[in-house]
Amino acid sequence: MLGIPLGDLVPLVLALLAAGVVTGLLAGMFGVGGGAVIVPVLYQIFGFLGVPEDVRMHLCVGTSLAIIIPTSVQSYRAHRAKGKVLEDVLKVWAVPVALSVLAGGAIAAFAPPLVLKLVFVLVAASNATKLLAGRDDWRIAPELPGKVGMRAYGVLIGLASSLMGIGGGAISNMILTLHGKAIHNAVATSSGLGVLISIPGAISYILAGWSKMPVLPPLSVGYVSLLGFALIAPVSAYFAPFGARLAHRMQKRTLEVAFGLFLVVVSARFIWGIFF
Repeated sequence: MLGIPLGDLVPLVLALLAAGVVTGLLAGMFGVGGGAVIVPVLYQIFGFLGVPEDVRMHLCVGTSLAIIIPTSVQSYRAHRAKGKVLEDVLKVWAVPVALSVLAGGAIAAFAPPLVLKLVFVLVAASNATKLLAGRDDWRIAPELPGKVGMRAYGVLIGLASSLMGIGGGAISNMILTLHGKAIHNAVATSSGLGVLISIPGAISYILAGWSKMPVLPPLSVGYVSLLGFALIAPVSAYFAPFGARLAHRMQKRTLEVAFGLFLVVVSARFIWGIFF
């Protein structure tokens, strides 16, 4: 079926469904889109489908961004119901994030995988160091900057997120907490940021991969696999509210350590890929 031996189809479907569960819980708990889980699972599956190496990673990233759309929406709605989202921050970030995501998607379509991995490791390792250190006195400033500074942050978040195929939570959480915002507010606000990133991100990868349609697997639209989207997105969207509820029940320090360890694991995966 679709080029996959029937004997391999069941474990592949189970892997996709399991990835959907983990993705949804991560999105709800940490305000991240779950791209760090989705991308490696899709990479393996697209390998079974015989997707050429030169387009496989791009297909993974584009599909990941598409899957993040419903997951982020559900996560954002759950966090907003708790009253923790910093809506003013999202309003300032909306335009610069969306525009920089489109630009980043165009760049990522031609950038080598090594560049994308190095960017991710740098951001994730920096964030993990701060969270695991547990130093509340680490601050860039006691308050967020003015609109010019916030828009600059928006460009950074959108560009880096589109290069890594993630929802932006790892970057925005670090920025917000370094400016004195509580981790629960940072996580809640980052869930809304995932919506701003995933929609233009998915569109940019569809456009970037349009000319590659002849070498992409069936049911692909540009660099977005409708098969991967259909199997993972509904499950991740369903479980995102459960992750949000867990986040609001956890103590501040527990949430910081959990998120820090998550970033360490993800960074280690990328480092392993770079050297091995």
